[in-house]
Amino acid sequence: MSFAPPRRPGPPSSRRRRSPIVVTVAVLAAVVAAVLILAQFWTEVMWFDALGFERVVWTQWIARAVLFAIGFVLMAGPVYWSFSAAYRARPVYAPTTPEQATLDQYREAVEPLRRVVTIAAPVVVGFFAGVAASAQWRTVMLAINSQPFGTQDPQFGIDHGFYVFQLPALRFAVGLLISVVVVSAIAALVTHYLYGGLRVGPVPPGTPRTTRAARIHLAVLAALFMMLLAANYWLDRYSVLTASGEKFDGASYSDVHAVIPSKAILAGVAILVAVLFLIAAFRGNWRLPAIGVGLMVVSAVAIGGIYPAVVQRFQVTPNAQELEAEFIQRNIDSTLTAFALDDVETQQYDATTEAEQGALREDAETAASIRLLDPQVVSPSFRQLQQNKQYYDFTDNLAVDRYTVDGESRDTVIAVRELNLDGLGANQRNWVNDHTVFTHGYGVVAAYGDQPGPDGRPAFFEGGIPTEGALTGAEEYEPRIYFSPSTETYSIVGAPDDAEPWELDYQADDEEGGGQVNTTFPTEEVTAGPSIGNLAAKVLYALKFGAQEILFSDRVTDESQILYDRDPQQRVAKVAPWLTLDNRVYPAVVDGRVKWIVDAYTTSNAYPYSTSTPLQESVTDSLTLAAQQGAPIELPEQVNYIRNSVKATVDAYDGSVTLYAWEPNDPVLKAWQSVFPTSVEPMSEISGDLMSHLRYPEDLFKVQRTLLRDYHVTDAEQFFSGQDFWANPTDPTQSGESSPLQPPYYLTLQMPGQESPAFSLTSTFIPGGNSNRQILTGFLAVDAEAGSEAGQRSPDYGRLRLLELPRDLTVPGPGQVQNNFDSNPTISEQLNILERGSSSVVRGNQLTLPVGGGLLYVQPVYIQSATGTQFPLLRRVLVAFGDQTGYAETLDEALDQVFGGDSGADAGDAQGNAEDEAPTAPVDEGGGATEPEPSPEPTTTQEPAPAPTGDARARLDAALQDANEALQQGQTALQEGDFAAYGEAQERLQSALEAAVAAEDELEGAAG
Repeated sequence: MSFAPPRRPGPPSSRRRRSPIVVTVAVLAAVVAAVLILAQFWTEVMWFDALGFERVVWTQWIARAVLFAIGFVLMAGPVYWSFSAAYRARPVYAPTTPEQATLDQYREAVEPLRRVVTIAAPVVVGFFAGVAASAQWRTVMLAINSQPFGTQDPQFGIDHGFYVFQLPALRFAVGLLISVVVVSAIAALVTHYLYGGLRVGPVPPGTPRTTRAARIHLAVLAALFMMLLAANYWLDRYSVLTASGEKFDGASYSDVHAVIPSKAILAGVAILVAVLFLIAAFRGNWRLPAIGVGLMVVSAVAIGGIYPAVVQRFQVTPNAQELEAEFIQRNIDSTLTAFALDDVETQQYDATTEAEQGALREDAETAASIRLLDPQVVSPSFRQLQQNKQYYDFTDNLAVDRYTVDGESRDTVIAVRELNLDGLGANQRNWVNDHTVFTHGYGVVAAYGDQPGPDGRPAFFEGGIPTEGALTGAEEYEPRIYFSPSTETYSIVGAPDDAEPWELDYQADDEEGGGQVNTTFPTEEVTAGPSIGNLAAKVLYALKFGAQEILFSDRVTDESQILYDRDPQQRVAKVAPWLTLDNRVYPAVVDGRVKWIVDAYTTSNAYPYSTSTPLQESVTDSLTLAAQQGAPIELPEQVNYIRNSVKATVDAYDGSVTLYAWEPNDPVLKAWQSVFPTSVEPMSEISGDLMSHLRYPEDLFKVQRTLLRDYHVTDAEQFFSGQDFWANPTDPTQSGESSPLQPPYYLTLQMPGQESPAFSLTSTFIPGGNSNRQILTGFLAVDAEAGSEAGQRSPDYGRLRLLELPRDLTVPGPGQVQNNFDSNPTISEQLNILERGSSSVVRGNQLTLPVGGGLLYVQPVYIQSATGTQFPLLRRVLVAFGDQTGYAETLDEALDQVFGGDSGADAGDAQGNAEDEAPTAPVDEGGGATEPEPSPEPTTTQEPAPAPTGDARARLDAALQDANEALQQGQTALQEGDFAAYGEAQERLQSALEAAVAAEDELEGAAG
């Protein structure tokens, strides 16, 4: 019998043909993934290139990629080597023991996957190490480009630049290397144990537990670990200077005399143990390194833990005030320097609480500039009177600035008419309208801050569509707003020269072509965004935004540009990822263009002995909480050094971002300028017009006032006792159990000792601790005017002036003043009566001014309809000085009430209400809003008019009925534009309310 020779089977994988469908699907999936990644990657490059900051994105990405590669190689290489070396050094014949018999089963199971694990495990851990290293690109770039501070720390005498720049990078590098050694040691231990190079169980007497190769491998890794641990201990000595303590930050007495020496000793012990491990590697005896490790543990507990605790408990605590004084003084000095508080001009202010006639005569300019328009209240009035179109809108929190009008500098409330697609009806929302027609906002609106307009409305000197007014009279003015905080969607702009414009400016009945005024963004002259005129760009952006219309729309032409990331803060954050941004962005009309101004900071949390403060907590107040929209800007968790190093502007028309070096000597800014040498322009490039609108930033001021609550005390012994610490008051206009802090306010005022009034940012202080006393302890103001000369900052800019009130003087604080306002019988009665009708009362910001030898409080009172169309109108002004209060239709009258009939100064509204210098449009022609309803007049503190006859209850009912009729008649008159009839109705309303007050007084007297 003959048999055919058997066929040799080949590997199954070589016999099985891959399916063409599977290959095709895999290739297509890879192509799609690559295109999607490219859509995100290359569109970012195009965006940065359009702004002229392409070097920023490439520098950032290259730095991240290099650090990723370094981290990956540093981790993956040693781990792979550790696996391979342990496997190659495995004993040929593993000892025959029960333990090895068990391990044989694991080896048989692992062996088929060994090569995969040997490669995959290093790749995985290397990937995570690379990601961690990549995230530290800022730290590494600062270390490479470090700059000297020119000042030394008081402990080691080392330049502060070492702590801010090099030390964080060194700590990161040592930490990464320790991780590499630990993971490599784990890989070595597992492999040696699995293949017999290391035995854990019982072994015959005289038999080593490790092979020679395993012993050398593990001992060398252990020695490396101990050397890195020694380096870590040594760096700990410097990090103690930035540690947080219970009473103050930085090294304390026990730190200097116990912790720092113990860290040096532990570093020496670690080096000794490393040497013992190296000796063991070649001598074959683990006894010495084992003793060394035990010594290390004992040293860490005794020297590193017990000894400092003993020094603190038995030496420092009983004598803390004396022993800690030197180190508290270090903390005070460093904190004041790190937060630019070392030049605060502090003076005692013996404030009077007696309001005397003519007391404001020497403060006449300040009194004339007191702001009556609350930018956080009047936004609805701006909307009703100046929004004009339903597809435009104003932000809820308007900006305060100053402009020269008719040769006089005036505090101004200004707003930008931003694009608001939500104002469109559902039938108007489609891709063409959303992205090619409604592409921009239009113009600014400005009103006097110190003088109301007709009927308590804002007095606009800039507004209307087309724009008219004092700010934009120049022919070169560009009103279109393509970039603004509220513009979230993308727009496609530009068109061929022969095409009819389709970007809507506004509707106008006297225009041809459907009553619309359209425009075309001049993309051939101006670059505002990436060009999408070619097919590749269209495909990338269609994928990026998930909009196939970009590919097929006839409105996407060779001339088209796409605008996105249009929030000014977002644009600055992208082109300068190394900066921390202020929460506030404000507009200014500069050289014929609307510019968004963003303050930016360089920060650190590594300045020796300086106190760390939580940045988010420090800058949060009632204003920031009310203004929060979407995700808040990213802030560092803690900072102990901050400088307003950069002023940034974003052009509202073309989106161009310009960064100006505002603190050119700041070492952190210098370091970043070395990283991005073309990003920041010198201060000399700031025009005079722009300089006049730059101001001291709010967030920096909030951080400084937070620190000054404690650090106005500059004596170490007094600081230790803490008996004179302050607090910032909560906002008295806010209700609730946990009211937010009162925000600082921009005002034009003249501080005691100041030569002339200046645009300033102000805040107040009350007693700290557990006391709830609402008396004033301090008043802080900073000169916020940057000047008006091109490239030259005013020498007074940023000058902080602190008024400290005597400890034995009781001056009402914001909370007490608000309580006095609310509890005043005349004021509360009249406002309560108004609340009963169809009106509601809105109390404006409470301003504090150091004038008349004391503290003056001013609060505007607005009235608005309780239902329907609501917008506040200024009707009354509350004033307080000491315990005296005034309540009148005008600030000038209220001041006279408080100061004995003559304050000695004329307020901004002394000459009556200002007339509008810009057109108003209370009716939204687009149909998005209705005619505004008038708000009723509140009553005054004057004697009520004679009451009609009849019993008090009947007279009260009749008066309220008359008031309601007068209110309705006033509404009708205002809707018809008959202001004469409206004025008569207001007079009848006033008389009726006075009669109602008198009748209610009579009823309460009878009840009593």
